[in-house]
Amino acid sequence: MRRRTAAEAHATHSVPLAEKRLADYAAVAGDDTIAELECLARPLRGARVLHISSTAYGGGVAEMLRTLVPLMNSVGLDAQWRVIAGDEDFFAATKAMHHALLGMEDLDLTPERQSAYLRANADNAASIEDTFDYVVVHDPQPAPLRSLRWSDRGVWTWCCHTDLSAADPSWWSFLRPFIQLYDAAIFTQPTSVERDLHLDTIAIIPPAIDPLSPKNRPMSEREAANTVSAFGVEPARPMLTQVSRFDPWKDPLGVIDVYRNVKREHPTLQLVLIGSLAHDDPEGVEYYCLAQEYADGDPDIHLLTNLDGVGAAQVNAFQRQATIILQKSLREGFGLPVAEGLWKAKPVIGGHAGGIPLQIQDGVNGYLVDSVEQCGDRVLELLANPKQARTAGDRGHTVVEREFLSTANLRGYLKLFNELAQPSPALRNAYPARDAAGWLSTSIR
Repeated sequence: MRRRTAAEAHATHSVPLAEKRLADYAAVAGDDTIAELECLARPLRGARVLHISSTAYGGGVAEMLRTLVPLMNSVGLDAQWRVIAGDEDFFAATKAMHHALLGMEDLDLTPERQSAYLRANADNAASIEDTFDYVVVHDPQPAPLRSLRWSDRGVWTWCCHTDLSAADPSWWSFLRPFIQLYDAAIFTQPTSVERDLHLDTIAIIPPAIDPLSPKNRPMSEREAANTVSAFGVEPARPMLTQVSRFDPWKDPLGVIDVYRNVKREHPTLQLVLIGSLAHDDPEGVEYYCLAQEYADGDPDIHLLTNLDGVGAAQVNAFQRQATIILQKSLREGFGLPVAEGLWKAKPVIGGHAGGIPLQIQDGVNGYLVDSVEQCGDRVLELLANPKQARTAGDRGHTVVEREFLSTANLRGYLKLFNELAQPSPALRNAYPARDAAGWLSTSIR
């Protein structure tokens, strides 16, 4: 059998997707919203759209694309989603980049990391054979693709799901020239945009949840209770739940500290930490083990992952059975689990980071906190005031219904594509193709 070449090992591959119909969302989003989306899509019918990301599962980007791409097809676009490939060195380099862009110190931008990053992108770029009217490249991992496909027709947009407000200057300086070659960029919120990023078009499009997905569909209390019971969690007892990757920025160790502080007054309290272990997250298993060690055998601390059989439906059940949902992030892009918890009318306590304040109005539909102590105090307050907790949850559901459903996300992209239908030549004049290609080819030698 012929062995795969390095280029073949680093080739993009398509993600198979289930069909979704926009009309099915009318019951949740309303007929007026559906009519608006159909109107926005009309000038774009038949346009070829490609989304490119680093993984097909295990994070908010993948979850969002599983709905966004089929809905684009439903309104008449020809959309697809591809995932880049890479070896361990590539994903180790991009994980270091992820941490550095979030503000972690002492992560050197070594020649070895640069080489692993650029070579994998060069191989992935070579595997893209088709051309598209709109290409959306998600996050830093595949950012160099635009410079490597400079002669392609179509409009290229870089979508940043990372909070860059505390980005390490050296890593951002390395990444920024790749981003400058795009026709547009998408960010979750204005504060995430670096001041030295100069593009003709910068759009603010927050991520969103799919209300019809297995993770967010309606579920009876009995089904939810039976589901969590199967994992050794007692539905009749109070429960704190956090759904996020096992990652230092999600602060699972801090969540365990919150649980321990509150448990002194509520001895029946349980804690459930749920996370997916994704192939583009080489530190996930390591940090899961660290959290497991920190839990120190406490039978009321449950650490669960996709490897335990926890999928979207099980997450749905745990969020619906939770007394309070936490998202104690220290850095955050958007924080889809916040919207998921609010959608289920649960009180949510989140870190004052990234896109979480977009979703939580402090003291109205949840709480924003900056420390273990603050978080513990808010948990105690909500446990002591069930009516207050229900009111916050109900208000949160209304916020998500209005602003953070998949239909709102689709609206943002359709508006942007219409705006970009006649791309400006300004960037191409500022960054000639030959200069971009020459600079990159020199960098990956």
